[in-house]
Amino acid sequence: MTTIYLVRHAHCDWTEDGNRPLSKQGLKDADRVVEYLGELPRTAIYSNPAMRARQTVTPLASHIGLPVLENDDLRERTLGRWARGDFEAAVRMTWEDPSFNHPGGETNGNAQTRGIAVVQKIVLQLAGEQVVIASHGNLAALVLQHFDPTIGFDFWRSMTMPDIYRLDISAASTSSIDRVWS
Repeated sequence: MTTIYLVRHAHCDWTEDGNRPLSKQGLKDADRVVEYLGELPRTAIYSNPAMRARQTVTPLASHIGLPVLENDDLRERTLGRWARGDFEAAVRMTWEDPSFNHPGGETNGNAQTRGIAVVQKIVLQLAGEQVVIASHGNLAALVLQHFDPTIGFDFWRSMTMPDIYRLDISAASTSSIDRVWS
């Protein structure tokens, strides 16, 4: 059984630049991630290249003496071009139809396939270990949905920044999904 701690990045102030840093509150919460995961034995910490995801797990990596390994396939699902002003409606459309994408965007189905491929590779390479993966809300929810099909738009909306979910995964399936962050 491999344990994956799936971490949604901490709060950042929204800017047009997709590589935005954590906010002051986000930096404080990144330090709190250490409180939740700092004493557990881990083999590896993965993150997508986005600054806010890396910054969320950097204090943990420093605390336990592991590097943050970047993997571009852990990037957020690209929403594409949508009618500005109603972000939640644009996201809801992608959850209602996993094959739908806004122009220039990625379908939830494609993003989920990409995220699950990373998780499966980690489970095969690090069987029996505990691993941290830092990513974004949509991709994290899509990974979780793979193991629990009841997860959808409302679950995504309920996620906090940061958030942490523990997945216990065997080579064939998952035995549990538990929220760690409170």
